[in-house]
Amino acid sequence: MTRNFRPIRTGLERMSALMAGASLMVSSALASDGAALPGQMGLQTPVTTVGHDINFFHNSILLPIITVVTIFVLILLIVVMVKFNAKANPTPSKTTHHVGLEVAWTVVPVMILIVIAIPSFRLLTKQLVIPQADVTVKVTGKQWYWSYEYPKDQAGGFGFDSLMKADNELKPGDLRLLSVDNEAVVPVNKTVRIQVTSADVIHSFAVTSFGVRIDAVPGRLNESWFRAEKEGLYYGQCSKLCGKDHAYMPIAIRVVSQDKYTAWLAEAKKKFASTGTPLTYAEYDASGVVRQ
Repeated sequence: MTRNFRPIRTGLERMSALMAGASLMVSSALASDGAALPGQMGLQTPVTTVGHDINFFHNSILLPIITVVTIFVLILLIVVMVKFNAKANPTPSKTTHHVGLEVAWTVVPVMILIVIAIPSFRLLTKQLVIPQADVTVKVTGKQWYWSYEYPKDQAGGFGFDSLMKADNELKPGDLRLLSVDNEAVVPVNKTVRIQVTSADVIHSFAVTSFGVRIDAVPGRLNESWFRAEKEGLYYGQCSKLCGKDHAYMPIAIRVVSQDKYTAWLAEAKKKFASTGTPLTYAEYDASGVVRQ
């Protein structure tokens, strides 16, 4: 049995090593593409200053605080169960008030909230105060896909829809439920302002690696911004329950160099040029009859 077991074990070890190597390659590819890894714990790797601040706020402030609070409450529960159960404490105290304890459990949570609030307000201000933008992109959420518009005064003047690729359309390197037919493209190390709205119901435009999450509300124009530090393809999804196909309206933004972005603009103008008849609006006279 020993002679037969060793080759099997060796084969399993080799297979395990190959699978681990393949998994590492896939993980590296996904990590560079700004998508969550299978089984990943923690936030995605940020590529913007806001994203870095969000990670720091979560990992260095919120996580230690909630860990300490949870452990402290657990210790209190254990002490109460051991010391104050009916067997160990047959004659319970009739104390109903303790000034020091009541002050402590009021003041300590307030102090904790103050510690959380200061960096939180600073982060919110950084997210909401938009710096001078180099590029502006209008994003419209629809059931169930996204539309992007690039303004004419910034070498754009075109728009396009971005729909999720079906399973039979996926190519090598594509990610199921995340890859789209038309990716939005922005230049690296440039401040990009996104103006977000909706054509039907409330959606939410969220790209984790950028630290961006903003609601798309019908009849309103919300704004956010990002400045990507690294080229690559970054994915996001609608994070509002917007209907039956909520899970099938991904976001894909490709960050490229300025030269590649300029070349893409020139190609996109031709690709997404409108070939239809310009829209005209009906005019009505005083009697309600349409004017010709």
